[in-house]
Amino acid sequence: MAAPLVTLSSDLGWAYAAQMKAVLYRTLPPGSVVDLAHDLPPHAVEVSAFLLREMASRFPPGTIHVGVVDPGVGGRRAPIAAGCRDGSFLVGPDNGLLSPLAERLGVARVVRLAATHSRTGATFDGRDLFAPAAAALARGVELARLGRPTRLTRLVLPEPKRHGQRLVGQVVWVDPFGNLLTNLSSDWLRAKVGAVTVLVAGRRRRVAVVRVYEDLPRGSVGVLPSSFGLLELAVRGSSAALHWNVDVGARVQIATAAAAVPAELRRRPRSARR
Repeated sequence: MAAPLVTLSSDLGWAYAAQMKAVLYRTLPPGSVVDLAHDLPPHAVEVSAFLLREMASRFPPGTIHVGVVDPGVGGRRAPIAAGCRDGSFLVGPDNGLLSPLAERLGVARVVRLAATHSRTGATFDGRDLFAPAAAALARGVELARLGRPTRLTRLVLPEPKRHGQRLVGQVVWVDPFGNLLTNLSSDWLRAKVGAVTVLVAGRRRRVAVVRVYEDLPRGSVGVLPSSFGLLELAVRGSSAALHWNVDVGARVQIATAAAAVPAELRRRPRSARR
């Protein structure tokens, strides 16, 4: 039977990630380790928990997911492994990072990983505890043999609210292009709404609701459904984060009352909208 996939997600960068992969590939076949991201925001557990959930939950049942965003490495937080109802496993620090993914996959059992004799110092559990545990699970070792039962620390991600035609949420990620991803569901915005009023960081403005970035004139702000199924604020050809001067955690309000498309978008030639 083929070895299961092992995914790696961290804020460690590629040099440290390579050391984790060296541990895994001592016993796992080539191609079984998949790097999801090693440039997660340093020490940003909440943001990384959201991204890990969205990335890893799309993988096949039975995948082993290793997550390392661990500002408390070597401290009081527990190193854990969790078994999920779909046969997947999660390995990483018990600081809330794994919690949203565990809830989506349906966590069934959790153990606190026992320390290994090969541990070098106390500052790199990704290599010394998490990678060996993931390799063992991939080889078919029972979860119960890796440690004693414990409970998973729950991280509650911010919940958006919907008050009639007003949506209230926050920025949960700023992507590499400067787009502001909110926690507001794309389904909450009616398809025929031409424009909305957006309030971010005390700045209010009327912006177009579009389907793709190209529907915006260059330099214009818009709202559109993202690939995560959430609403995002974007500036075509520029950074919405710089435009609004905000980062993760910024409060966002969107008033969804139907209105005409902003004049700047109406004036565009029809051929430019394609």
